[in-house]
Amino acid sequence: MYLRLKAPFAAFRSFQSGSYRSTTPIPSPSTVYGLLLNLAGIEQRGETTQPITPIRENLPSIELAIAIPSGSNSEKAIFSQQLHTYPVGSSGKDLAKKTYGAKYWIVPVRREVLVNLDIVVGVKATQELCDRILQGLNGELNETRYGVPFAGDNNFFFDEISVSETTPFARWYCPLEVEERPKRGVCRLTTWIDREDNTKTQTQVFVPSEFVLTPPDQAWISLPPP
Repeated sequence: MYLRLKAPFAAFRSFQSGSYRSTTPIPSPSTVYGLLLNLAGIEQRGETTQPITPIRENLPSIELAIAIPSGSNSEKAIFSQQLHTYPVGSSGKDLAKKTYGAKYWIVPVRREVLVNLDIVVGVKATQELCDRILQGLNGELNETRYGVPFAGDNNFFFDEISVSETTPFARWYCPLEVEERPKRGVCRLTTWIDREDNTKTQTQVFVPSEFVLTPPDQAWISLPPP
């Protein structure tokens, strides 16, 4: 099954801090996996009584591939923003009296966003899971689900998530092979997140293929990982 996803704005950020927040050109495999489970109405979170909500065990297996289709006019843009925060501790307390109770810790930041996101996701899963994803898209799942699908940041939403009747002509993102030279569009994507120990989070470097009608074998990523 192939899904076409479009959004006017999107941002897919890795774990980062600082005054410049970047975005990858496509969502990571771990992000897409969570999106597919959300559409299927399958809870990914474990017990919520713990300080850190873990990922539930025995989640369904999915092979997925991600691509930018031919004709996509998605592009990256940058906007500036002021972050108003209350610092922890005594940092900047000498500035407080100058603002008369207003927030006094202001940090300028720059953020990358994707404009006119247009991607394709290939899905290999059991027929039952594919049916649940379709039912979720059609509003036919009579089950409670956590949140709504969003395009990275929780204030960016998809305009369209539809089933593609044919395999689109697209550039599929594949893990960079050993000794393979990086190409334009190379990016590091998260393949699996360990919420309890971020040092165990798995990432890989991906590069886009040439435009092809079917995904290369190496474009398919199996999740959860073995």
